[in-house]
Amino acid sequence: MTGRPVRDDGTDAVASAASAASAASGRVGVVVMAYGTPASPDDVEAYYTHIRRGRAPSPEQLANLQMRYDALGGTSTLAARTRDQIDRLTAALEAISPGRFDVVLGQKHAAPFIEDGVASLVAAGVDRIVGLVLAPHYSGFSVGQYHERAGATAADAGVPFVGIERWHDLPEYRAFLADAVRDGLAHLPEPTKVVFTAHSLPERVLAGDPYPDELWESAAAVAEATKLNRWAGWSQAWQSAGATPEPWRGPDVLDVIRDLAATGRAEGILVCPQGFVADHLEVAYDLDIEAALVAAEAGIAFARTRVLNDDPTVLGALARRVAQHADHADHPPGT
Repeated sequence: MTGRPVRDDGTDAVASAASAASAASGRVGVVVMAYGTPASPDDVEAYYTHIRRGRAPSPEQLANLQMRYDALGGTSTLAARTRDQIDRLTAALEAISPGRFDVVLGQKHAAPFIEDGVASLVAAGVDRIVGLVLAPHYSGFSVGQYHERAGATAADAGVPFVGIERWHDLPEYRAFLADAVRDGLAHLPEPTKVVFTAHSLPERVLAGDPYPDELWESAAAVAEATKLNRWAGWSQAWQSAGATPEPWRGPDVLDVIRDLAATGRAEGILVCPQGFVADHLEVAYDLDIEAALVAAEAGIAFARTRVLNDDPTVLGALARRVAQHADHADHPPGT
């Protein structure tokens, strides 16, 4: 019997191949999404107001945030680090498929906003859009909201959108973290405990959310790769909780530092901020300044591992995942 070949799942193999070839030939927009940061000291109040959904901060709240930025030279390094990451990703995508990908920035709390980035891709005439959030672990409260905003804007314009929900499972990213942990431990006394951190979120949004489990999974993988003892060698903590009356997930890393020093079971602590991918406020101030001061006061050695920034190996792996999703915009992969 003759006829068109059929795949195991019952679909027409010729039609599927043609569809895949058509998808691979189209222009792809990539909106790289980040939290955003003030462009200058003059923008801090407007930025803070946007975070607070239009409610202006009190003078005390504004002064506290400005103090943190002043300690870093006036503003965060996040804008420059994000641009470096986008440049590296763009170069890697260009190497995969020259001229196929248009890459833009879209931010949650600063211009260009997520909607601006998607609109610019639509105006450029792309056939589909892939969303990538510069956060490795998925939470509906964070990554999910980015994709909702980008997807809604793309849908209004009639352009297919697919979001990459997580990428903490990239072997290249976990290898990067493992190397960073090894390097950090080499400069600290024995015994030193490694504490993996990520941004805390309100407890109310974590019910049924995969964020805590994904953070545990990636921390455990890095700990296994670096042969850390489960009880004495590593643990998890949270940082940078919001100043709100509701409870946020803990324990806070500052409390962990104090408690570890009080037990006398370790002479050093190495923080691996696995949930952050750039040197910015939550790393350069919350850890390098605030946590380091707490450790010094508690009498325990302190260091934190380097973060991703524009590491070419990991950004190259991310580019390959973007390309994979671009080829399956109508039927995206599971990640």
